[in-house]
Amino acid sequence: MSFQAYLDKIEEKTGLTPRELVEKAKARGYDAADVKAGVICDWLKEDYDLGRGHAMAIVHVIKNGPGISDKHVGRKGAHGDPTNVLWLDGKATNPLSA
Repeated sequence: MSFQAYLDKIEEKTGLTPRELVEKAKARGYDAADVKAGVICDWLKEDYDLGRGHAMAIVHVIKNGPGISDKHVGRKGAHGDPTNVLWLDGKATNPLSA
């Protein structure tokens, strides 16, 4: 599953765009450098029933922003992403969606 696909599935499951979840996390102070990933994962599990893999995708965005490694960019297959910048504003508005 591509990184973007993880975010799209999170949106489907929670009804919130990734950006909305990031804003909720920031409102809780979870963007602070000393907040551990486990704290954020626990919150996402409790409030949104997200599993660890999906929660860690949101943790990455909270801690690092929408940029990702070029490692899988342009790669064919399930793990390939079209760009190294994740779309956070909802699957329906993503200009790269097919």
